[in-house]
Amino acid sequence: MHEVLAFAAAGLLAGAAGRSLLARLRRGATVHIGWCATPVAVLWALIGLRSSHLPSWWLPIPLALSWFAVLLTVTDLRHRRLPDALTLPAYPIAAGLLAVAAAWGGGWPLASGAALGATLFLAAHATIHLLRPSALGAGDVKLSGTLGAILGAIGWPTLILAACLAAICTLALRLASPRRFRTGIPHGPGLLAATYVVALFPANQ
Repeated sequence: MHEVLAFAAAGLLAGAAGRSLLARLRRGATVHIGWCATPVAVLWALIGLRSSHLPSWWLPIPLALSWFAVLLTVTDLRHRRLPDALTLPAYPIAAGLLAVAAAWGGGWPLASGAALGATLFLAAHATIHLLRPSALGAGDVKLSGTLGAILGAIGWPTLILAACLAAICTLALRLASPRRFRTGIPHGPGLLAATYVVALFPANQ
């Protein structure tokens, strides 16, 4: 329990810092501190609850993912966009964390899986965007490469699982707020939520 509380407290601080960063970003968002601090605290507490079942070298990945997920979700729900100032830096950050995870325990299968996952997920979402831009925004495409790397590091079947979970989350969002999302449903929150769940319960760890 102490470990969970420590993760939650750290999440509050990280979420508060994220809210300040979000307000300073070009095309970011200004939101109440609770919309960032509380969700990060909850997501980090869940990671703390699972920490004894996860390798220590894997923990930084869901921690970083959930921090980015909250900031991106808040912005997407509020302004219907995913800022490049968050989606693009996520690439080198994810690459660095996955490289460390591979070096400390995941090995070559993790690294190669991440590279393949990023390529496949990015290509799939880019194709959908090209064929039907109204169905998937450019921000979702930019986000998909990072999420694909995390999913691929766990195993390529998780790409399909996450895509299905993301579709369910997006549909649930539409059903929960039909008036608000009459002109389009943001898909970024669904992608992020699905990847977080898979990263929290990685089948191969």
